[in-house]
Amino acid sequence: MLRLNVFIQVSADNRAAVMEAAKELVACSLKDNGCIAYDIFESATREDVLMICETWKDEESLAAHEKAAHFVTLVPKIQSLASMKLEKFSF
Repeated sequence: MLRLNVFIQVSADNRAAVMEAAKELVACSLKDNGCIAYDIFESATREDVLMICETWKDEESLAAHEKAAHFVTLVPKIQSLASMKLEKFSF
């Protein structure tokens, strides 16, 4: 299995738009084959930090997700409004 932690740093001006896009990304991604978990979290201590936590069955499932219409549309939208940092773990 694979775990991805995607940290998103966003300004107050862009936070609502990023949350809207991220929630749509979560809802669509949960339907992807091989998706075990996909959620967005808000920092309890920093209003400018969000995190998407993903768990995938395998590399093939993740690769298919990265080609899905919702991914190729919504991730660039989020990237245009905020900075993103990815951590990836296999277990």
